This record gives sequence, C-alpha cells and structure tokens, in this order.
Amino acid sequence: MHVRVPFGSLLSFFLSQCDVHCRGVYFVSACEKANRFLSFLNSPKCRKSSWAMEQAGIESGTPGNVNTPVPVEQTTAVEASETGKRKNDDTDDKETSGRGKRRRGAGGKKLRPGERYIPPPQKRNPGVSFSQEHFNETSYYFEAGLRKVYPYYFDFKTYCKGRWIGTSLLDVFKNEFRAESIEYYQKAAKEGRIRLNETPVEDLSVVLRNNDHLRNTVHRHEPPVVGRPLEILVDDGEVLVVDKPASIPVHPCGRFRHNTVIFILGKEFGISELHTVHRLDRLTSGVLLFARTLETSKKLDQMVRDRQLEKEYVCRVEGEFPEDEVICEEPILVVSFKIGLCRVDPKGKECRTVFQRLRFNGKTSVVRCLPLTGRTHQIRVHLQYLGFPILNDPVYGSSAWGPHRGKGGLVGKSDEELLQALVEEHRSQENFNMLDIADDCIGIAHKADKNKAFEKMDKSAGTAESDKSGESCPVQVDACGSDKKLDCIEAVTYNNTKTPPDHLCSECKLVRPDPTEKELIMYLHALRYKGPDFEYSTQLPDWAKEDWVEAD
Repeated sequence: MHVRVPFGSLLSFFLSQCDVHCRGVYFVSACEKANRFLSFLNSPKCRKSSWAMEQAGIESGTPGNVNTPVPVEQTTAVEASETGKRKNDDTDDKETSGRGKRRRGAGGKKLRPGERYIPPPQKRNPGVSFSQEHFNETSYYFEAGLRKVYPYYFDFKTYCKGRWIGTSLLDVFKNEFRAESIEYYQKAAKEGRIRLNETPVEDLSVVLRNNDHLRNTVHRHEPPVVGRPLEILVDDGEVLVVDKPASIPVHPCGRFRHNTVIFILGKEFGISELHTVHRLDRLTSGVLLFARTLETSKKLDQMVRDRQLEKEYVCRVEGEFPEDEVICEEPILVVSFKIGLCRVDPKGKECRTVFQRLRFNGKTSVVRCLPLTGRTHQIRVHLQYLGFPILNDPVYGSSAWGPHRGKGGLVGKSDEELLQALVEEHRSQENFNMLDIADDCIGIAHKADKNKAFEKMDKSAGTAESDKSGESCPVQVDACGSDKKLDCIEAVTYNNTKTPPDHLCSECKLVRPDPTEKELIMYLHALRYKGPDFEYSTQLPDWAKEDWVEAD
C-alpha cells in the first residue's frame, strides 16, 4: 500500500534530522538545509524515511495523517528523551571503542609522547571557613610584650593564571614570585617542595598549561604583633563585637595568617564562620563587628549601604588642629591596590569627613572623626590633605610625599615615583611592620638585604668557625652595611622560638630586632559604632587621654 506524504511534512522531517545529526558540530544555515534537502529527495535514505513515516501512520491508526497536532509538553519530553538517548549512545560507543578510558584518565584525548596529563580543576566551596586543621599549623608564644608565631611550613596553592599559559615555571618564579632568588626555587624544586598537579617538579623549565595546579611549600615567618589580648565586647548569637588591638590584621593577608583576628578568635575562643561587616586597617584599633549569621550579615550590609551606621573615631594628629568643626569633602582616588595607597584627586570618589578637636597639649591634638562615607584610608587621607597627619602614620605622614607631605594635595611626583619612594624609605629604616605591602613587593625590597647577607656568608665561609655539625655560622648585615658573625645558638633559635631552622629559608639565617610598641601602633581608634537599635563602644586609648605624655 502506498501512502502519500505531504511535501511540507517531509521537508520538516528532513530539516529536523539535519539539526539532530549536525547538532554540536557546526551551525547549519537555511541555504545549506535546502541544498541538503534536494540531495536527500534523490537518495535511498529518502525512500527509507518515507517508509518509516508510513509505518508510523499505520501503527498509530491514523494512516496518512502525519500533521496531527501534538501537545507541546509531549514534544518537549520526546525530544529530551531522544537527545538523552543519543548522548548515552555516543558515550557507549566511545566506551566500546576504548576512547572512554582516555577521556577519564587523560582529559579526553590521547596523550602524545612526553605530554603531561593535567587533571580537571577541583570545585571550591567559598563558604568553607578556616578549620581546626588550619589553626593547628603552629602556635603562639608571648615575649617582650609581643605576640609571636613559631615558624611553620605552609603550602601556597594556585591554579595557572591566564597570563602564565605557555610560560615556563622558571619565568613565573622570576617575574611573579620575587620574594626569593631563582637559586632558592631551583633548590626547593630539587627537594620536592614545588609540585605541579601534585607531582614534584625538578626541572623549572616545564611550560605551564591551562588548569595546571601549583603548590609551593615554604618555611613561613610571621611578623610579631602587640601582645595585648583580643577583648570580646558583645557576643549575643547575632553579632560578635571585639576590641581589636593595633597591628593585628582582620583577615589573613600578605605575611600574616595566624597573627590575625580571625585566627586568634578560632584558636583561642573556638569562634569561626563569621561574616565580616566592616574592616579596620591593620594599624588601627577599636570596635570591630562580625555577623554570626547570614541573615544578620545581610541586615547590617543594608544598613551600611543606606548609611544608617554612625562611625566615630578618635586620633592624635601633629600640630594644633582648629577649634571649630572642620568638614573635608575632597574626593579620594586609589593609587595602589597592593598597598591600599590613596590620595586626594578630582577623579576620585566623593567623600565626606567631619572633624572636631577634643584637646591640644601644646604639640599634638586629639581629634574626633566622623566619616560619613566609607572610602579606603578616608580619615588618614583627609587629615594629610588638611596638613594635620596622624602623629605616627607611617604612610600618610611620610616624607616620601615631599616637603609638604601631601598637604593641599601637593605631591610633586608621579604615582610610580611616590610608591618607589615609600618602599625605599621603609626599606632604609628596615621597618616593613608599618607598611602594608604585598608579598612580592616585600620580596623586592628584602631580596637585596638577603643577597647581601648570603654574599657575606659565602665570602666568609672559608674562614668562619664551624659548629659541631660542620656548618658555618651565619653572618648578619646590619643597617649600616657592616657584617658581624652571629652566635650560632642565637641563629638557630630565631627570635628565641627554640625551633630548628630550615636550611633553605633565608629568614632563618637572619636575626631581626623586635619592633617596638611605638612602631606597631598608629594613633587611630574606632571608638563607637551606632545603628538604629544598637550602639557598641570602647574605652578611650591611653594616647587619647588628657594626661598622656609621648615617650621619647
């Protein structure tokens, strides 16, 4: 029996088959579909398809009626099931042909001789907080009024960045990780401390590819911070309010990990999974808020956006601040995100701070500060612009800003020159505890000192006395450039940590003097945070009181 099939139905059927067979390979245009259809009419496959459509019509009991409407839901379900079946069939074919194993074990293609296998990147859970495993990496000890961390081994992990693809690992270390010399990284690689996709790398000439995972094990030394305990002001299940001492960062950053508020809360109080509401600069002390729940975090975030939070700070500045209220509305521009360096600039973001002098002792003034906006370093930048920098501000009170130290926005040098001048000033003073610089910037500045120390060690290796192990005592280069041989016991007990030194670690070979409390404290304090239905405050710091006398 011969059944006539309408031309339009046959065309629709063919076009759908074209889409099915070509899906996932390339886009099929309307003209290409038409040409294929003409060829299809003269092919044996056309007769076979017509026969199949005839059988379908007979079996359904509606011979010839191939245009019977089908509900949209049913059509979608059928297409989905067919598509899923094709994918399964394709997968089965690949498994049968042996290509499935290569896909699972080698990224979907057969590896050529000498080609590296790169596993797919692992999914990260951004909601995971620091755990006891992280807190147990090392421990604290207190000495000379400072909180110190025993040196410990730590894995820096990162996936290959886009700009690294096609670049050798050696060049990446040379250009991106400049805290150590190339000789150090070569020695570290030979000892298995550098791993690529969890495989030790001995030859740094290996070329990086997309999704490569790099792990670099280092011996880490954290700078000391003030030893004043972290005081919890409020913990009601919704918010946690602490009085943060100066010199302690809020979160792990740069060279700081365990000497941070987050880690101290976790290690000493067992408090974790906190939501940050706002932040304080490392050198700033005072009220610091955390939300205990996501709901509270969203509520407080909305208050911040709606400017319903009143923030009050107190600081001590150089000179005699005006008695009348001073309002500064100069826009602020970020110069460097690595340091967080900012300055007044017409292209910056709108900003407003209200200042009121509280007292003057003949040399310095205590000033009340009300930041009505929340720009980075807002209070410090505006006070610098007004000509009254915070008394011991290591950045905005620095002479690197020129003879006027940035008063009135006068700098007289480019941003690059300003950054270089700041780094050089702090390097010459051997005082990076006061400057918030990223690791690579610190490495550039410290590398010269480390290299000098190693050069002195190499030159004196032939004449230096040796200890019982046969290793020469290290040599320290002081700020004046002269060298002196250190006592071996002092070098081994770096900062009296009583922990064995790491033979590759350059910091273990140097003995740095402890910073003084004056070097770790900036006279800026978050005194009060107030919302529509709450108010949290601390006591005035000693340096803000009337009877305070600055130590020489």
